[in-house]
Amino acid sequence: MIVGVPKESFPGERRVSLVPAVLPNLAKAGLEVVIEKGAGAEAGYPDSEFAAKGAKILPDRAAVFATADIVAQVLCYGSNDRTGKADIPLMRPGQVLVGFLRPLGSKEVVQEIARTGVTALSVEMMPRSTRAQSMDALSSMGTVCGYKAVVLAANVLPRLFPMLTTAAGTITPARVLIIGAGVAGLQAIAAARRLGAVVSGYDLRPVVKEQVQSLGARFVELPLEAQGAQDARGYATAQDDTFYARQRELLGKVIAESDVVITTAVVPGKKAPILVTAEMARGMAPGSVIVDLAAERGGNCELTRATETVVDSGVTIIGQINLASTVPYHASQMYARNVTTYLQHLVKQGKLQLNLEDEITRETLLTQGGEVVQARVREFFAMPPLAAKQ
Repeated sequence: MIVGVPKESFPGERRVSLVPAVLPNLAKAGLEVVIEKGAGAEAGYPDSEFAAKGAKILPDRAAVFATADIVAQVLCYGSNDRTGKADIPLMRPGQVLVGFLRPLGSKEVVQEIARTGVTALSVEMMPRSTRAQSMDALSSMGTVCGYKAVVLAANVLPRLFPMLTTAAGTITPARVLIIGAGVAGLQAIAAARRLGAVVSGYDLRPVVKEQVQSLGARFVELPLEAQGAQDARGYATAQDDTFYARQRELLGKVIAESDVVITTAVVPGKKAPILVTAEMARGMAPGSVIVDLAAERGGNCELTRATETVVDSGVTIIGQINLASTVPYHASQMYARNVTTYLQHLVKQGKLQLNLEDEITRETLLTQGGEVVQARVREFFAMPPLAAKQ
């Protein structure tokens, strides 16, 4: 089978789905690789490195889709709502599509992908299990985003992060609050601590308290009880408006005392909850910084504007999206390893084998044979259950 790697077409996207180092492992699984000319250049992987590892360089995107049995992308149509639709005419029945597809984003888009007849495999739906950990691209990209959020904040904040004792006196450390202790939040805590800040972390899931504290941060405890704080996959669940209102009230004081606030709260398929109101943001000291990692989903801060940096009452609110793409070399490396391990799981002796009794395969299989087949996605969009095959 042939794996094709087209150049990412989302505006500003610099990652590439496979890197030269993983090609020998794919070859052992019986997979050849073709790559669009220049696909890895912006991530720091020139065509010559791919060719040296056995990949064939093709002149354009259409040639990659026409040649490949499996198309590996970072942002497929669905996640790429800007230019991804242009790939639809290039897809063919039976072809396999692997990448971020945003399966809970738009029913119409998911159905449009299904109608092409492709077998679409959504990396976002990877189970949170020990077996699937090495294939979990969502966590890999969350790691990159959490790190980069801290770097962005440190660059903008008119203060130093660490405490310094100098001949000119002692400089007090910056106070950083991370809201949301998922993968991105925990990485942000670790990065801010490495820079010497005094860090606090908050999450509505009490079970993450130990993880926050293990990284040297203070866990902010609020007298609130969330209903079903996390789902079966370990992700935080949406709460009602009354909970969020009370949460904002209690968090207000903590936010006002912080120099940097990094928010990471997203709920799959839903608009991000507002955790920092305009009033709360304006209550921070001039020069303070908010980095909103939920900007693409509407933002956790009321003042956030996706893709923009806003200054309001002296407080800078950064709404940059697609942060993983700003660290393309290592983000591509991590993603490529996830995808390679996933393909090794699916391909045996050069042939794709979709065993639906296997949780990893069953949960990530989004479309097949012209239908949306992922049960959770069908339920989310109130689509009737598929008839059992005889």
